[in-house]
Amino acid sequence: MNSNTYTPFRVVIVGGGVAGLEAALALRELAGERVVTTVLARATEFVYRPTRVREPFGHSTARRYPLDEICRDIGADLASDAFKWLDPDRGTVHTEAGARLEYDALLLAPGATLKPRFRHALTLDDSQIDEQLHGLIQDVEGGYVHKLAFISPTPMAWPLPLHELALMTARRAYDMNVDLSVTLATPEDAPLALFGAEASRAVARLLEETGILFVPSAHCETPEPGRVSIAPGSRNLVVDRIVALPQLVGPSVPGVPTDARDGFIPVDLHCRVPRLDRVFAAGDATDFAVKHGGIAAQQADTAAEAIAALAGVPIEPTPFNPTIYGALIGGPRPLYLSAHVTGGHGSGSEVSEASTSSPPAKIAAKYLAPYLEARDRAAIR
Repeated sequence: MNSNTYTPFRVVIVGGGVAGLEAALALRELAGERVVTTVLARATEFVYRPTRVREPFGHSTARRYPLDEICRDIGADLASDAFKWLDPDRGTVHTEAGARLEYDALLLAPGATLKPRFRHALTLDDSQIDEQLHGLIQDVEGGYVHKLAFISPTPMAWPLPLHELALMTARRAYDMNVDLSVTLATPEDAPLALFGAEASRAVARLLEETGILFVPSAHCETPEPGRVSIAPGSRNLVVDRIVALPQLVGPSVPGVPTDARDGFIPVDLHCRVPRLDRVFAAGDATDFAVKHGGIAAQQADTAAEAIAALAGVPIEPTPFNPTIYGALIGGPRPLYLSAHVTGGHGSGSEVSEASTSSPPAKIAAKYLAPYLEARDRAAIR
């Protein structure tokens, strides 16, 4: 290759979350100096969101990593700005500040938007979950709350945090010798059914041992404060407080055609966006039904392989073939769950008290997990 005529392949990544950073790390590994990567992100930090559920119970806050340091580590440029619209014909991303970023390949990973679904419920927002639930946990400890419902909208967002919050709240009440009835109602036909039958049975046993009533196939409404109506069957719960997952909606990216419901970005098996040349998407913004950090990372790896091939790397891109990993906290010990995703349920279901991923992490990501572990070790030293 003649260095005098070589022009690096320009990749723009929209989003500084799991999918965006995993893709940047994957491209560094796969393509090296063949690509020049720019990460466009409004946020200044990457926050390890899955551990935020522990914060209302007095645990340390979720780990935070400055995005500028991460990008510097991996040789990517950080554009601290927000996406505004896409001009696919000119291969250009326009930002809110008026900048134009030209690309040879684009990865869209802006995440989904959280939207309250229930009028008479506390809708969780993990960016402020400690502030949201601190008072509720204090009321539980003080014996002011005796009946509590955790519910999910239909369709359902990632259900694992709701199970964790129910478990941790029930255990806190037990530890404080407080009489608390906890009900968990979700559209799943079994607890964490996505992980398959074996894992779901283990979670069901844990919920039962903790005294939590699980209501399956529950399509909930909150017609008035303190009341949850559940279809089918016209069942009603009368409780003191209601905690709900948010509804997730797509980012509705200007310039990106979408036929998907609620503004999610359609992708094919290589995470390409149909009808757009050299445009890919990964993470919660896509129309893949499961919204989870580990899935976002796998989509990012899939897209990164396809982008590396476009940049001239001699690689045969592999199609997206998702395996879902989860670490359920809230019981006596974490439960590590995994399954291959094949629709509404997982196949090859596995459950263990030892981690199924290396390094052990709430987000199983091929490149991001070891990178963050190395940063944490360096910080301790």
